[in-house]
Amino acid sequence: MREQEESRDGPAVNCWNAGVRTSVMTSKYFSREEAEKLLPVIEESLKLAQSQKQTVDALQGDLANAASRIMVMGGSHPPYSDLVKKKSEHDEMSAKIIETLTQIQQTGCLVKDLDEGLVDFPCLMEGQEALLCWKLGESRIEYWHGIEEGFAGRKRIGGSSSEPPPSGPERVQ
Repeated sequence: MREQEESRDGPAVNCWNAGVRTSVMTSKYFSREEAEKLLPVIEESLKLAQSQKQTVDALQGDLANAASRIMVMGGSHPPYSDLVKKKSEHDEMSAKIIETLTQIQQTGCLVKDLDEGLVDFPCLMEGQEALLCWKLGESRIEYWHGIEEGFAGRKRIGGSSSEPPPSGPERVQ
């Protein structure tokens, strides 16, 4: 989900990343070359955040299973120390995800979908605000889309708008 808000510095773009709302000012516009220079750092950080999210998801699953077992057993006495430890690990790793995503977005790019590795870079295309669109695994930035279009509206840079984009998620949050 993306929303735009006005501020004295220009529009702010908010997006949900791993359940965490982040906000990045779009006062910086990237050229394709500037964005591509950041890709090695962005890629490394995205992979780290994805790994951290997998850990959080596993811990969340463990905690949910424990809660289910307690309810099924009528409020039996669970191993509190183990649950407290898992909850603490979950919270610490969640904070690390926020830190990693914040570092990525401080470059001026927008993490649109952590699981898919989708990142947008604000730019100007023919005088209009647009987003250079990159997906983890792509060797360079070859696509862009309008502010409201999302991944499904990707167009090849310098190419025909009728050219179908590569496969990806149906909906980008």
